[in-house]
Amino acid sequence: MAVLYEQARFRLSGDRALLVEYGDGIDPVINEKVRAMTALLKKDLPKGVEAVVPAYRSLSIIYDPLATTPARLAEILHALEADSRAAEIAKAKVIPIPVCYGGEFGPDIGVVMEHTGLREDEIVAVHAFVDYPIYMIGFTPGFCYLGGLDRRLQTPRRKTPRTNLPAGSVGIAESQTGMYPIDSPGGWQIIGRTPLRLFAPARENPFLYEAGDRIRFVPIAEAEFGRLYEKEWS
Repeated sequence: MAVLYEQARFRLSGDRALLVEYGDGIDPVINEKVRAMTALLKKDLPKGVEAVVPAYRSLSIIYDPLATTPARLAEILHALEADSRAAEIAKAKVIPIPVCYGGEFGPDIGVVMEHTGLREDEIVAVHAFVDYPIYMIGFTPGFCYLGGLDRRLQTPRRKTPRTNLPAGSVGIAESQTGMYPIDSPGGWQIIGRTPLRLFAPARENPFLYEAGDRIRFVPIAEAEFGRLYEKEWS
């Protein structure tokens, strides 16, 4: 069972980052604390702070070592701690993501069927139309780690990762589900693919979502996938 720390714990992360930990596991309450503290810091960035990067149970403060110190940042964090409950956290946006499940788009859905004992249509029904919170973004640009995967779908990673997965691949790994925004290696069990362009550097906003938002997968047919893919990528 994950534990929310009574006080933040601090660790140095290189010479320009301070890691601030708020708990010891993946848990909605712990992540809510991370979001609250991130919002407070971003509202009025302390002197010398260049970026605040939230994760599952912690946040990283990237700072200029010529302008501030870890000790000073720890003092600021302790002072903000009392205000974290009053932090104004933006209401989570729900981002619908169309997904074509199975077939060539979900080459590992058979593995999930064998491991879980569910039929393909049951897997789709359980996986889709759930609002998955985005705990953090990382690994590749726009790769979101989602919480809330139904226990019935939990399936181990592939023993041997693929060297290349197409952008938009939707997968399952243990208790997590997520999407690959760009072509990349990956070891998750791929059950579907979205035609949306999840990461587009030329767009005004390169990403469709951010940490704290929620993802809702919506099943679509192959014909709809083709129509949306052409619109997004042509």
